[in-house]
Amino acid sequence: MNKAVAVIVAGGEGSRMATEIRKQYLLLSGLPILSRTLRAIAASPEIDAIFLAVPETDFDYCRSHVIDRIETDKAIHLVAGGDCRQTSVANALNTVPANEGIVLIHDGVRPFVSTDQIAECIRTAALRGACSLGLPASDTVKEVDASGDVAGTLDRGRLWLTQTPQAFDLAAIREGHARAVEKGCVGTDDASLIEQSGVRVRMIHGSPWNIKITTPEDLRLAELILECDLFCD
Repeated sequence: MNKAVAVIVAGGEGSRMATEIRKQYLLLSGLPILSRTLRAIAASPEIDAIFLAVPETDFDYCRSHVIDRIETDKAIHLVAGGDCRQTSVANALNTVPANEGIVLIHDGVRPFVSTDQIAECIRTAALRGACSLGLPASDTVKEVDASGDVAGTLDRGRLWLTQTPQAFDLAAIREGHARAVEKGCVGTDDASLIEQSGVRVRMIHGSPWNIKITTPEDLRLAELILECDLFCD
């Protein structure tokens, strides 16, 4: 069995959710979204410890309202998040002990990741150095210019929609983040940073139920996933 530590990023303000509390703390069938995500990650036998990046001002709230709502013997370390996702991940990576081999990075508002997906992501990263979950694009994809006109139709056979978790060799992803800072690069995911270092990322199949909850519509869909028992770990 391949072992890893997990970094969970939950530092977002949740502006698109238009709620008074951050989106990661919203209740999903009576339990905070972030609690459900932590529970899913902690349930994986491959995960030894969790490093949770949240705003530092939320530490007490997170302990009492999120972490204490789940039962786990895994250590959950709180890390101060930064001003963006990339900084939050970097802060957490710098907290992970250097002797850890593989690190799994996951969005705090993706509560429906399965233990099988986690295991396959870690196994592939141990073999290849970098791995991401994703789904092949099923719709026709258009490139659109600044005026809103179609500039071209892309070959969807080569296009994937990226999910998390993503798993990496710890030293390699740290280097990827360090180089991004040096070059002033900002990536929308961690794989894009390590790609710039010349590392090839293996994409493996995720799940359509592994949604990222960022809007009220996403939250309603998540409730439906639970109600209809569509998600199975």
